[in-house]
Amino acid sequence: MDNRTNTIAGWILGSCGAALALGIAGHMIVAPITSKKEGYPIEAPADDAGGGGPATPDKPIAELLATASATHGADVFKKCGACHTVAQGGANGIGPNLYATVGEAIAQGKAGYAFSDALKTAGAGKKWDFEQLNTWLTSPRAYAAGTKMTFAGLTDAKDRADVILYLNTQG
Repeated sequence: MDNRTNTIAGWILGSCGAALALGIAGHMIVAPITSKKEGYPIEAPADDAGGGGPATPDKPIAELLATASATHGADVFKKCGACHTVAQGGANGIGPNLYATVGEAIAQGKAGYAFSDALKTAGAGKKWDFEQLNTWLTSPRAYAAGTKMTFAGLTDAKDRADVILYLNTQG
């Protein structure tokens, strides 16, 4: 080999060595963050097993309603306000108007709203009483598998009781 070829080979070899050294030094200076577990947890209600029947609430609703607050229920109902209205004579939204729901037949009585077949089947012959509302609000998908309602439910029993009391005051 002539002098010129040795010089080119030397520069290439030296460049590779410098790149390797810089890579090692870079990893030593800025250590990569590694996770022991990949991804992040997605919280979902434990009772939402895809429609194994109605969920069983922890306490009887009568006991929960004894200490319920309609004022707090109105605040919690704001989560529902994206799809539902509660005004007398109000229009249906994505979900039905919930005015005068307590005591009404399940999946009936809301003019112009098409309830899912799953809710019609699950609520056949039943009325929206406190027990039914408590079970529904715990997990709508467990109450009526295949319902159009995508809300996961209210896991806090006090929040459910407050919302039920609030709905009871609305008609």
